[in-house]
Amino acid sequence: MIKVEKNIAGRPLKIESGQIARQAGGSVLISYGETSILATVCCSSEPREGVDFLPLQVEYREKHYAGGKIPGGFFKREAKPTDAEVLTSRLTDRPIRPLIPKGYYHEIQLMLTTMSYDHENTPDVMAAIGASAALLLSPVPFDGPIASVKIGLIDGEYVLNPTAEQMQSSDLDLMVTGKKDKICMIEGGSNFVPEKTILEALEVALEGINDIVDLQMEFSEHFDNSYEMTDSKVLSDEIENKLNEEYSSKIDELFDIGTKQERDDKYNEIVKEASQPFEEDEVLLPEVKAHMKLMFKNAVRKTVLDRKVRVDGRGPEDIREITIVPSLLPRVHGSVLFTRGETQAIATTTLGSSRDEQIIDSMGEDSKKSFMLHYNFPPYSVGEVGRIGFTNRREVGHGHLAERSLKPILPSNEEFPYTVRIVSEITESNGSSSMASVCGGSLALMCAGVPIKEHVAGIAMGLITDGENYAVLSDILGTEDFYGDMDFKVAGTKDGISAIQLDLKVPGLSMDVLSNALEQANKGRLHILDEMNKAVDKPYPLSPFAPQIESFPIDKEKIGALIGPGGKNIKALQEKADCVINIDDDGLVSVSASDKEKLDNAISMIKAVVQDPEVGTVFDGKVTKILDFGAFVEFAPGREGLVHISQIAWERVNKVDDVLSVGDEVKIKLFEIDKQGRLNFSIKLLTEKPEK
Repeated sequence: MIKVEKNIAGRPLKIESGQIARQAGGSVLISYGETSILATVCCSSEPREGVDFLPLQVEYREKHYAGGKIPGGFFKREAKPTDAEVLTSRLTDRPIRPLIPKGYYHEIQLMLTTMSYDHENTPDVMAAIGASAALLLSPVPFDGPIASVKIGLIDGEYVLNPTAEQMQSSDLDLMVTGKKDKICMIEGGSNFVPEKTILEALEVALEGINDIVDLQMEFSEHFDNSYEMTDSKVLSDEIENKLNEEYSSKIDELFDIGTKQERDDKYNEIVKEASQPFEEDEVLLPEVKAHMKLMFKNAVRKTVLDRKVRVDGRGPEDIREITIVPSLLPRVHGSVLFTRGETQAIATTTLGSSRDEQIIDSMGEDSKKSFMLHYNFPPYSVGEVGRIGFTNRREVGHGHLAERSLKPILPSNEEFPYTVRIVSEITESNGSSSMASVCGGSLALMCAGVPIKEHVAGIAMGLITDGENYAVLSDILGTEDFYGDMDFKVAGTKDGISAIQLDLKVPGLSMDVLSNALEQANKGRLHILDEMNKAVDKPYPLSPFAPQIESFPIDKEKIGALIGPGGKNIKALQEKADCVINIDDDGLVSVSASDKEKLDNAISMIKAVVQDPEVGTVFDGKVTKILDFGAFVEFAPGREGLVHISQIAWERVNKVDDVLSVGDEVKIKLFEIDKQGRLNFSIKLLTEKPEK
């Protein structure tokens, strides 16, 4: 067994192999503190037939036993991956994929399993390190190693790999993955920190990344991980030259076409014409199509670098036209149609009570979410026929990024005690639909009456580089994303960044390029914010279709009285007032009702239970007990008072049960609280006194 160890941020990081999963192509057990992940990699012996992409599968899973828990639910076992597991799988896949050579079509499966969790060191940071170390031991050609670290900002100080508890008070949550001295991927959120802070955090991250990369290099020296790449070129130089001569000028003409659909149609015509002589050749036909695709890619890149002109004719910093239609849908609580060029999203906001919160069952502590953003990407948004099924990884990832972007602007639960759900339906896509979801979501929040103070806007930045020269592109198209070298998404307000995501197709970027991209993204974001403020500059009144909710604190000592034995009192209150009542451990009561009248009635009834009523207050009561000297009347669930026989009527009452029966509903007025604190009520004081 081989084992290496290094101190990273005050805790031991260990990588070991040779004891577990020895039949895998590569396997390591990586531990940080007492959190441990088993990382394994297997690859097929032959390339997968009929593919022109890397068939890489990354699966991250958390086992509840790792945190000393039994899963919730009926089946009591881990089922389909949670959103958190999907996101960690993506965080691992994204930096690894560009580091495996183009043309390598062997199936690769990376499995990452958290087997021990110490509730301090989060496993998402360790997943990419484990995957990288396992790949170094495998026959897969991998231009690594890579390493991931997390950076927090606590009391103005940058903290490398903060614990879960430290992250609760951090203004920055930044996951950074890189090679030696280069950034490969960024994912994170922040409390509107400026661009300068992000750059400083990346410098701190690189130091930690370099240490972990060095540890992996020391580890890999114990193994023979050599590999061979075969030349897969099929087309002859003669055919390639002929295609270049005949179709280069036609491909250049595509840049004069303004819309995506027309451009795609014309490109398909060119490819069809070029492929016609090879239709009977099953070997050469796909290679010709691939070469035409490469010609278009090279033309896109050359035009940007040489002429500073993009596919749709824009300059590098130009933003496409933006149109906004507020309150598009009449019955939803808040909605907006946001269109930027050929990217379009319908964003809706729905408001609910605390009972609508999402319960998160994980290997850590169970928790609840009162804000959710869900992103849907139907095939028609790109003019295609596609399979409709479960939410895919892309939808989960884009939704999470947009949710993270908007979360910092939401009011506190005390200020706005609603559960908030945003849904972004992508109806057109050519360029970043996740950033359109951020803009649309911010506008939809205001349209629903959520009291946010300012908008959040998002922009996607691209990059074209030949190794020496580069151009940063604002508000990229799908073509520029596909054929470019970077997808860099930045969201925030005018004051700072709330979320950031970087994906690369090159091995890594220098800090200078990242700095320029952040500066250019800031200019674009401010332009988009101006357009958003022109359309909706302040929150609308609360939708009449939204539930009415109000929260207020009560004495903790009164919680038991409000709930009652076995929940009897609170159930009775909810049924009588037609409302929903929730109480947290601190005594904060949240009441939800369908209209204001029901809400006010429910609050009055609750206060009657938890507060001492004032003399002169009138209640609707129910007779619960008949005695010789009077009747006890329940004026609130679990609370009773006495109506003395002399207070039943102005005329003389000989027997209480001549007038009242158990179960009678009567109006009563509190006229006295005696020295012993007993509540004395009257029925007769609510009627006119007879003259005699």
